[in-house]
Amino acid sequence: MISYIHQLITNSPNQLITYADFIYASLYHPKFGYYMKDRQKIGKQGDFITTSNISDIYGRQIAKWASAIYQKTGLPAVFCEIGAGNGRFAEAFLREWEECSNVPLKYYLVETSPYHREQQRELLRNNPAIVQFESLKEMGPIEGIVFSNELFDALPVHVIEKHDDRLFEVMIGIDENGLYEKKIPLSNRSILTFLQESGITLMDNQRIEVPLAMENLLFDISQNLISGLVVTADYGYTNEEWMDPRRMDGSLRGYFQHKMVGNILQNPGEMDITTHIHFDSFIQKGEQMDLQFVTKLRQDEFLIKTGILQELESHYDPNPFSEISKRNRAIRSLIMPSGISSFFHIIIQQKQLTVSEEQLFNIK
Repeated sequence: MISYIHQLITNSPNQLITYADFIYASLYHPKFGYYMKDRQKIGKQGDFITTSNISDIYGRQIAKWASAIYQKTGLPAVFCEIGAGNGRFAEAFLREWEECSNVPLKYYLVETSPYHREQQRELLRNNPAIVQFESLKEMGPIEGIVFSNELFDALPVHVIEKHDDRLFEVMIGIDENGLYEKKIPLSNRSILTFLQESGITLMDNQRIEVPLAMENLLFDISQNLISGLVVTADYGYTNEEWMDPRRMDGSLRGYFQHKMVGNILQNPGEMDITTHIHFDSFIQKGEQMDLQFVTKLRQDEFLIKTGILQELESHYDPNPFSEISKRNRAIRSLIMPSGISSFFHIIIQQKQLTVSEEQLFNIK
């Protein structure tokens, strides 16, 4: 990978590349990219863990909610998961669907990684509901629900800094000592437009990530979705939170064997790279692309609204080692204020629908 990065920089104007170029190569290069390699990335033996890999409760609960949504809205029973990873969420969703609904379902898995697509095939064992795609373009237009879990935080971002009332883009070069940063006056009009439209005004010496790829993916989702809901689970900050002095250094991080790495220029292609998404801009850009904002909820709030407490109440077992007790502990871990869900938000958008937040969760 480092040889490829060296070549990429050498062939670029001024022998510098953007952070977005570096991240894209590090994560998505067909041969050397972290997500594309044949190695475990999710779970105890990987570098990070997701909600759906802690327990099947998450996928099952969303399946129940989705089943009710299809009935309420009259949408076709089509569920599209983008960035489906190892298929654990899909497995849980489909298992619950078989138990709670007799409606035939089409479950579209969109995943760029050949390694993860193979994991999906092995886990799901040619389930007739499953259709795999490498990209949204390959999938084509749909009506239904589009879902993603920790997808937008893994997209490439540009890195911007402000010094002496001037904006700079942080670029990456290479010399005999390895990769290094160099700041150049910001000239990218798309970045300037993003900052202007977002309403964010950087403090002096502040660093922030600009997610132009987020806009592109939202556009692609809107282009594919004829009508339905877009449900996005991820972590991020509002504009107000971005302006907190604790965010002066931005949010760009790496993860290797469940340990955070502050300098993502180390060992490209060998670790996960992530950044907090811009919630306000995500919602604003969606509105511009015909994705009407419905609600934003913390993930534990969302799960409670979908009725997860009923699952906890109706499945009690005094034996702490039973499967039911393990299941109940998993439910509690998803709804406790200090649990994993407190770090995530669910954003729901709609296209060619007119449903309110109340209608989305009044599903009895």
